[in-house]
Amino acid sequence: MKLLLPLILLGFSLNAAPPNIVLIVSDDQGYPDLGCIGSKPIQTPNLDRLAAEGTRATNFYVTWPACTPSRGSILTGRYPQRNGLYDMVRNDMVNYGHRFTAEEYAVSPEMTLGLDPKEFTLGDMLRTAGYVNGVVGKWDMGQAKRYLPLQRGFDFFYGHGNNGIDYYTHERYGIPSLFRGNERTQEDKGQYATDIFGREALHFLREHLSKKPVFLYLPFNAPHGASTLAEDNGGKKPGVQVPEAYAEKYRDLVKDKKLAQYYGAVTRMDEVIGDVLNALDQAGQTDNTIVLFMSDNGGSGNGGNAPLKGSKGTMWEGGLRVPFVIRWPGKVPAGKITDEFLTTLEISPTLLAAAGTQAPAGIVLDGFDMLPILLGNQPSPRTEMFWQRRSDKAARVGNWKWVESQKGRGLYDLATDIAETRDLSKENPDIVELLQNRFAAWRKEMDQTEPRGPFRDY
Repeated sequence: MKLLLPLILLGFSLNAAPPNIVLIVSDDQGYPDLGCIGSKPIQTPNLDRLAAEGTRATNFYVTWPACTPSRGSILTGRYPQRNGLYDMVRNDMVNYGHRFTAEEYAVSPEMTLGLDPKEFTLGDMLRTAGYVNGVVGKWDMGQAKRYLPLQRGFDFFYGHGNNGIDYYTHERYGIPSLFRGNERTQEDKGQYATDIFGREALHFLREHLSKKPVFLYLPFNAPHGASTLAEDNGGKKPGVQVPEAYAEKYRDLVKDKKLAQYYGAVTRMDEVIGDVLNALDQAGQTDNTIVLFMSDNGGSGNGGNAPLKGSKGTMWEGGLRVPFVIRWPGKVPAGKITDEFLTTLEISPTLLAAAGTQAPAGIVLDGFDMLPILLGNQPSPRTEMFWQRRSDKAARVGNWKWVESQKGRGLYDLATDIAETRDLSKENPDIVELLQNRFAAWRKEMDQTEPRGPFRDY
């Protein structure tokens, strides 16, 4: 009886069907960039609806301030330093405008590196609970066949395996980059990426919702800047690409042309998210579906991340703290805003618990089921979080945050200084030492785990 009681209190019954899951991840969308927050003229009525019908978190973190490692943690529930994907899988020659040949690209890091095949993804773990699993959008965890979604627990994949693409040609610096399943495809060349991702997501849902519990992982590339050579765009990098009709919505509201494009890309993505929510409504599956939304890291600077300091790629709050919304009617409170300390490491344990399954024996997850916290039944048990990007380091213990990075360093009290404006390290050397020691202990734990590639030396 003691084992059953928590499930009953959460509204489960032993005969209840496992919930469908729709996990939506945007790309480089800043902490304040939702219409319901009200600090910007950005229009996101469907995400606002999701927040009104669910719970929005204000104190929610990713595990790394840029794409690849952050997304790896979302799908494994493990720190990047534990799952082995603790740096970008990216070709640095693109920094110099290099156009790859197919032969060069075939042996480049973007093609030969990826999430270690020994790692278990949410797809692997939910498959054991009877789910049919699909990925539509930006995979970013390897493009060699052994790394692609169909080999990682998913039944359907339409999207790109690398960091970014041109929104219309779907190329990455000259290389066609969309996959259908395990094969590259150019069938939709010329169509806007967000549109075709929406189409494929709806196709997957409509085909499977009535048959089995569904897990749809919908990671957009929007509103990331286009991975396009300047020479292919009149000599200038295009920034975020979007149909002009969406940028036009903001031309009179903001002076910066690229900011209007960024806002427009978020609004178009929001419309596609609305189509997904409507599909759940039409299938009568809204109440039996968990929908989660977050950004993969802080905003890249479009319009700023105020009140947070910094942006994507930094250890400041603007690089690590992101928007997060979860809706599960009847299970997660509607219209609630929570300030509890939560992270993407909680995603996998939460969804596994909701599905009535668990990680394989011996697999250490670094998070916990956050549903009791969202329900208000208990405070978050998370009191610490650690980050490392090469020589850049940060730790949060309680409300204290320590940063040591190329962009700056210091000690900050997030309870009174979310903008990280007042370095308190000189006044509190004992606190600095405490956080440094906790960071060292975490780093030791990571180093002692069973090694994973692609970067670790073993």
